[in-house]
Amino acid sequence: MLEAEQILHERYQLKQQLGHNAGRQTWLAEDLGVSPPELVVVKLLAFGGDVNWDDLKLFEREAQVLKQLNHPRIPKYLDYFNIDDRVLWFGLVHNYIPGSSLKEQLNQGKRFTEGEVRQIAVDVLKIIEFLHQLNPAVLHRDIKPSNLILGDDGQIYVIDFGSVQDRASQEGATFTVVGTYGYAPMEQFGGRAVPASDLYGLGATLIHLLTRTAPADLPQRNLRICFKDQVNLSANLISWIQKLTEPAPEQRFKSASEAILALELGMTLNTPKSNKLIKLPRSNFVNNSGQGGVLDDRVPVPDEIKGWNWGAFLIPGFWPIVILNKEETLRSTIFTNYFIQRSVYRSIHSGSL
Repeated sequence: MLEAEQILHERYQLKQQLGHNAGRQTWLAEDLGVSPPELVVVKLLAFGGDVNWDDLKLFEREAQVLKQLNHPRIPKYLDYFNIDDRVLWFGLVHNYIPGSSLKEQLNQGKRFTEGEVRQIAVDVLKIIEFLHQLNPAVLHRDIKPSNLILGDDGQIYVIDFGSVQDRASQEGATFTVVGTYGYAPMEQFGGRAVPASDLYGLGATLIHLLTRTAPADLPQRNLRICFKDQVNLSANLISWIQKLTEPAPEQRFKSASEAILALELGMTLNTPKSNKLIKLPRSNFVNNSGQGGVLDDRVPVPDEIKGWNWGAFLIPGFWPIVILNKEETLRSTIFTNYFIQRSVYRSIHSGSL
């Protein structure tokens, strides 16, 4: 039986229990091995009883992965040990992050604004992007409000890598089923996680923050979480979250970076429904895209981007869209022979200059 003030591994003095569940305990402790002592988090697993070999493998994997990670918004690995005191305990130590989880904030009555949710989404996606770009890719597999910490420094941290998978899932491969109901997508409960599984977890988390209702308690239609009638959000953010939480992983964004780009562009830059191909004087542009078609159009500048001087955006799979802001007019010149769907630009055809 572990108690406050008890010293483990001749170094870690337990101060406050942060959580417990089925043979697992998490403690805030003081590391007496440094001067002055520093606060750390000690995660403990009691082997035996409800805890089996698969649980121990996941625990050891968490330690191994954390040891290899180096990111300012991910807990820093400090130590791994085991002690045999009538019960065989395995311990993982990482640095303490002052702050509170998003779940705690919800429980305290916090209501998240659209702006706050957008910022949280971008912050978490940047961490997910880092994990997925590692070789081999690291999949968190348990993104949810309780695993996202809003630090006292105002930054978002991703914690609890107890469900982590340190390689991308291969076709036909099977893995331990982990995740939290409501936040984990269907493919994960089938034992197969992919990078898009973490995007689903983020989308479900954002739905929870916005509706203040756990996604598992919201109605579903065709396996899709129904939430838009319970929120007052811009249409583009609703569409963006819906894409994150598509039941089929191939229907979600292909990567965290693509999701960030779509969110920043707003998915709302609409031009009139026209397929008119305008031939412009060559002095106005240089077409080195290899594409024959040009669409040049002008529409009022959306409020979201007023004040920009100019910008060039690369959309995966398409040629550059160049946007020039002059007074209250948005000029879009596109070289492409692709169709850009979802009402960004419609009816674009190739032609000859």
